[in-house]
Amino acid sequence: MPLLSRRSFLRNSSAAAALLTSTFSRSALAKAGRQPVGIQLYTVGDELKQDVPGALKKIREIGYREVETAGFAGLTGAEFRKQLDAAGLVCHSAHLQMNTSDLGPAFADANAVGAHFAVCSAMLPPSASTQPAVEDYKNMAARLNEIGKTAKQAGLQYAYHNHNMEFRKLDGGKIGYDVLLAETDPALVDFEVDCGWMVAAGFNPPDYFRRYPKRIKMLHIKDFVRGSKVSTSLAKDQRPQGTELGRGYIDYRPILAAAIKIGILSYYVEQEPPFPDMQAIDAAKVDYDYLRALPPFA
Repeated sequence: MPLLSRRSFLRNSSAAAALLTSTFSRSALAKAGRQPVGIQLYTVGDELKQDVPGALKKIREIGYREVETAGFAGLTGAEFRKQLDAAGLVCHSAHLQMNTSDLGPAFADANAVGAHFAVCSAMLPPSASTQPAVEDYKNMAARLNEIGKTAKQAGLQYAYHNHNMEFRKLDGGKIGYDVLLAETDPALVDFEVDCGWMVAAGFNPPDYFRRYPKRIKMLHIKDFVRGSKVSTSLAKDQRPQGTELGRGYIDYRPILAAAIKIGILSYYVEQEPPFPDMQAIDAAKVDYDYLRALPPFA
């Protein structure tokens, strides 16, 4: 399937109007010192599978204006875009499955929903999942550069999203995430920092903001229960339990203050399931209310 160019997509006048309106709104908010609170739809994935229009309507009613997709709940990108438009939501970033040699269909979906960023996470081979080496991360960086080049050809910008495992010490004491930053082409690969997973691994997001201000374009905002141990594993018995923002142990005030300094414009709430205390949609409201009281959202 041929890649769908952004220019072709914007030939649709209604889509172009929506994109321009969205861009203007973001610029206006930035000048006013306020940023929109976005949500990674993985947070309400079960609700989306049951009722796409109903779930998106509830997200909009909470106050979210921007979403980041994590699949399309069984719909095509074009079908999901119609649901977003009906709910009054915009999508600037799409998480996609990229473990395939043909990225054309995935990038066509990203263009269809109006995304600028095409995002994926860890792409290490299974053999490196338990004890990866520097060479594994160098190979992954080469693959990310290839994806970034293909994304550019499709009118998109590729961004890499971290978990906690990229911060495991490798041979020689190097950190996998640092290898990715060093080995990827800044023109092809941006980074979406998942602040929660970075903190869970024992690292400080503002340190990376200061070191790589031009590489980091988006943030995921999540929290974990108090008392969580530092972990660089996603194994079920070693990963921390997610919780609502403000109810865990991560202090986002210094993180957000540092993010403002490097001009981050896209912030996405993402809460890790399960949701033992409330429904996911109610947790999304708690998360939204927490952020709306803090700069740069207040």
